Amino acid sequence: MDDTQARLTRLEERYMYLQKHVTDQDRVIMELADTVEHLRRELSRVRRETPTAGVGDDAPADERPPHY
Repeated sequence: MDDTQARLTRLEERYMYLQKHVTDQDRVIMELADTVEHLRRELSRVRRETPTAGVGDDAPADERPPHY
């Protein structure tokens, strides 16, 4: 019976470790999701504020700037 109790104790310890591990992973995933959402909003803001280069320009793309 002593061997069975020792095995049960080891299983309970492993189970508790895995529970903690899953909880920690959930926390990290939620933090990453918040970070991704923040970066999406920031990218969207930057895209709105940055003028689009080349749209409506009739100049060829390989034209040298005037200072050459």
